[in-house]
Amino acid sequence: MVPSHQTTQASRMTQIQIGSQLNYTVRQETLFLFLVEASQTQHQSIVSESLTFDPQIAVETCNVGPEGNRLCRVVVQPCELSVSYQATVEMTPDQEPPQSVCESDVSQMPADVLPYMNPSRYCESDLLARFAFEEFGQLNRGYTRVQAICDWVNSHLDYTPGSTNTSTTATDVLLQRTGVCRDYAHLAVSLCRGIGIPARYVCGYAVGLQPPDFHGFMEAFLDGRWYLFDPTKLAETTGLVRIGVGRDAADVAFATITGDATLNQQNVWAQFADGNGNANGSSDGSAVSTA
Repeated sequence: MVPSHQTTQASRMTQIQIGSQLNYTVRQETLFLFLVEASQTQHQSIVSESLTFDPQIAVETCNVGPEGNRLCRVVVQPCELSVSYQATVEMTPDQEPPQSVCESDVSQMPADVLPYMNPSRYCESDLLARFAFEEFGQLNRGYTRVQAICDWVNSHLDYTPGSTNTSTTATDVLLQRTGVCRDYAHLAVSLCRGIGIPARYVCGYAVGLQPPDFHGFMEAFLDGRWYLFDPTKLAETTGLVRIGVGRDAADVAFATITGDATLNQQNVWAQFADGNGNANGSSDGSAVSTA
């Protein structure tokens, strides 16, 4: 579907250097599924990249899910395993004045967008629908309403590392009012879905994120395309590099392990190639799309 607005402008091209280093102790034969490589979209392309394993092992690359997330499958025998990824990614995002971005009519949405209106494992939008409508149902429809949801999440949660775990859902987060990036994204996604706006979870790299880590943020489908939002406000949207997207974090874990292995060390980094960039929000307040 073609967006109703005609003011889209591609921002100047920027390059972002990203990377991650994961070290494991593997005690028995173990299957790993790694999701650490940057994805490729119309507005995000890979200039150069390398993915290495030490010791060297056979690697199977898979494109999984409706969005074709780049997954690596490896079987590892007992050893000290090191996984290293680095890339230079070229970003050419579309940017819009936020007030010009409207909400999409459900009857006109592409079929592949519709599943992102439904509840999922960590995003119980059905349980939060009444709350979402009471808080946000009367706001002006469009990008600014999604931003209001993200602002509410940011102001009502405390960012507290270690306060949640892999079983924590959006409902849990709303009740306890604390969490980390994935929890902020899950709650914002749930509230968007609760008022009928398709939303999905995005994992990736983030320029300026402190402490450096894999980052969880979100996208909402508005006016015919997916727009980026970071409810934590810890990184600017123009500095977000996507790895994968899904219904929630269960679809895009950076590592899924079947066997016996322990993560000993994790290093993640992202920086603008030219050394410029503001890590405290989108530089001009534009609505940004890189899908």
